Amino acid sequence: MYTNQINTRLLYPSFDYFESATPEEAVQLLAKYGQGAVLLAGGTDLLIKMKQGLIEPKTIIRVRQPSFIDSGPDGFHIGAATKLRTLEKSRVLIETFPALLEAIKLIGSVQIRYMATLGGNLCNASPAADTVPPLLVTDAVVRILGPGGYRIVPLNEFFLGPGKTVLARSEILTEIHIPLFKGKTGSSFIRLSRASMDIAKISIAVLLQLDGDDRIGSARIALGSVAPTPMLANKAAEVLVGNILSSDTIARAAETVSDEIRPITDIRGTAEYRKDVSRVIARDAIEAAYRRAKAS
Repeated sequence: MYTNQINTRLLYPSFDYFESATPEEAVQLLAKYGQGAVLLAGGTDLLIKMKQGLIEPKTIIRVRQPSFIDSGPDGFHIGAATKLRTLEKSRVLIETFPALLEAIKLIGSVQIRYMATLGGNLCNASPAADTVPPLLVTDAVVRILGPGGYRIVPLNEFFLGPGKTVLARSEILTEIHIPLFKGKTGSSFIRLSRASMDIAKISIAVLLQLDGDDRIGSARIALGSVAPTPMLANKAAEVLVGNILSSDTIARAAETVSDEIRPITDIRGTAEYRKDVSRVIARDAIEAAYRRAKAS
């Protein structure tokens, strides 16, 4: 076991450092330096892992990418290098997808959010990543650049396991696209953790679209910290569709959420705890999203 895994390291091991002028140059540098190379965006995850000795890169490549939030008829396009604090203060995004705002405000401190990027939070591929469930319920897709050009991947296919994504060795994430939902739409996010700046013991996001008579026309439910990757609870969402919300419908959907998740026992909580509490936060998140949809 490395002694620096208990945070005793003060100085990092030596490494080569490059700054890419463009995303294309970053891809070229990744291809050139191979397995020993890592990307640096905000650094809020990378530097901690280096301090703990979990990774010891030979080459660090700082990715210079545009930071932007563009809205249009097809939804929002967000640069992967966009800081979480910038998203937190985006009025149009807040009004359209409050669940994403609720998740971002729970990530670390304001100082961390001034450094951390949306792309970094996704590429770290933590099962507890706070931004992922709110993005999953929006059917978000990501744009990836590699030596062969760009490709588009649905976010629900981006994660392969803890710390693992579909990104190939020489690929980088450049953009996140959130489709625009029209009509009466509401979203919500709830997270439980041991302390305010700890990662989630369990989290949930819900997005509901209502028909003209306030029946649920479509529903999306996603959870974090309950499986090897953030996951969609599709069966639970199906319980809601076609119904005007009632206590019975909420209870059946919440029970289905508990049946769908695959939690483990770890230092933050037991699998049984996560199963039990998933019913409670599912009920609260569904009710909040429904209220917002009716008021929209």
